[in-house]
Amino acid sequence: QVQLVESGGGLVQAGGSLRLSCAALGRTFSDYAMGWFRQAPGKEREFVTTISRSGASTDYADSVKGRFTISRDNAKNTVYLQMNSLKPEDTAVYYCAAALFRGLSLREYEYDYWGQGTQVTVSS
Repeated sequence: QVQLVESGGGLVQAGGSLRLSCAALGRTFSDYAMGWFRQAPGKEREFVTTISRSGASTDYADSVKGRFTISRDNAKNTVYLQMNSLKPEDTAVYYCAAALFRGLSLREYEYDYWGQGTQVTVSS
């Protein structure tokens, strides 16, 4: 079992940047592919990005490609989401998630554990 704790959310102006962190407590971190999802008010939760267990492979939603970067540090049991050129439509609660022994995972059902979420608000 693993516990996920996100941090780094906040309020930023359009065009600005934020870096989210997700610290994992518990089982061996490198056993998990990791992902970020987000949920905007009144909308369903959606996939943002995923990273493989080694960190060698990543995938992104089209809406964030070229602006967001996922990375991980297995020695620190942490996954990061660097968000640049933020837009008001990026406003959402961002969740990190862990998928045990999987490769790149784009769907919610593939994930075993979820963090509590961190709010990102982008003002225009």
